[in-house]
Amino acid sequence: MPHTTNDEVRTAVRDRYRKAATASQSCCGGADSGSASCGCGSSQKSTDIGYTAIELAALPEGADLALGCGNPTALAGITAGETVLDLGSGGGIDCFLASKRVGPTGKVIGIDMTAEMISKARANAVRGGYDSVEFRLGEIENIPVADSSVDLIISNCVINLSPDKGRVFAEAFRVLKPGGRLMISDPVLLKPLPEDLKDNVALLTGCIAGAMVKEEYLAEIRNAGFENVRVERESQYAKPEHLSSLAVEAGISAETVALVAESVASVAIFARK
Repeated sequence: MPHTTNDEVRTAVRDRYRKAATASQSCCGGADSGSASCGCGSSQKSTDIGYTAIELAALPEGADLALGCGNPTALAGITAGETVLDLGSGGGIDCFLASKRVGPTGKVIGIDMTAEMISKARANAVRGGYDSVEFRLGEIENIPVADSSVDLIISNCVINLSPDKGRVFAEAFRVLKPGGRLMISDPVLLKPLPEDLKDNVALLTGCIAGAMVKEEYLAEIRNAGFENVRVERESQYAKPEHLSSLAVEAGISAETVALVAESVASVAIFARK
């Protein structure tokens, strides 16, 4: 299979999340959704990955698209008055949760490369009355935010989708203030995937084939200049039954699904500038 280029990866990711933004309801979140065609590959619900029912109930309708693999806002130690940046903000779920913590003196900025997702998030912000939240169109490899202007960066199951993760972490380092911190949730590999899976477009856009081996991922963060890099939490990314729809889309066997399930973990990673 020819190697998938970086531009091809970005186009495929943008197309997939355009579908997620324009769907009438989450198409990859509930265990009964029956489809993984427009979001990350796992069919777990948001309450399965760290969000509380109380948090979700307070969100505007349409903010929770069930596209994450953790709840970075729960671990970030967000305080009043901070400026928080969300890389790959989707429908706005983590931005809205962060805004509750920064309060009226703080600010939250969401970045997403899909115009339809930005439109959806902005509409959600208006509907929920989130005046301190702003959404900007842009790629996380070229963050449209000024140098040394952010206290905290969060991201949820997004950086794995980038074909240039080193650039993402370099940009994150640039926009953080001295002493600023990073708290991200993302899938990583516990062992390399077979070569024939690495260019599978469904697995790439489904948050699996683009994941890095955990030690290499942590090294990329350190190489960008971050210190105190550590894994705060680690769990299985998904059970085989949560990957069934993605498996059909990707054209992989039950045996391969089991291999993928045991090879991928969800991690919450902290780092400081």
